[in-house]
Amino acid sequence: MALYEFEGRRPVIGVGSYVAETADVIGDVRIGQRCFIGPGARIKGDYGSIIIGDETSVQENCVIHARPEEKCRIGSQCTIGHGAILHNCVLEDRVVIGMGAIVSDWAIVRAGSLIGEGAVVRQAVDIPSDRVAVGVPARVIGATDETVWEFQQLAREVYVQLAQRYRSGLKKL
Repeated sequence: MALYEFEGRRPVIGVGSYVAETADVIGDVRIGQRCFIGPGARIKGDYGSIIIGDETSVQENCVIHARPEEKCRIGSQCTIGHGAILHNCVLEDRVVIGMGAIVSDWAIVRAGSLIGEGAVVRQAVDIPSDRVAVGVPARVIGATDETVWEFQQLAREVYVQLAQRYRSGLKKL
């Protein structure tokens, strides 16, 4: 894994977490326990801080960054889809961010919500708990239902297990 200290700021990786060799984790980044950080992910705590809770997956080619002296907070049991961008925002627990979605500065996505693929959550928008938001700009279209909860639970379990499998079974050829 590519962990970098920057101006005295050092990443901290929780027990049981997997960080891909081609992911970059720079500076003041705290990754919780049993997380999965996929190949190509860029998590930069160079002049801001990044905090990621337990059992969260940050899939391939995601970018996470924060403004100077500010924090990007990602809760526990979140699923961040391939190629998503999170910038200086807050995701509470059990949030799903679809592939290619963007969550911008000072936006808050409350617990249990789902942001659809390719959606753009604009600056300072507050998505309420247990809602589905889609589109550009993202708009709430309804409440999460049993299907969303089942998907979220399955995605979390798959990536928690995948982190363990990668830690013990990945072999570079």
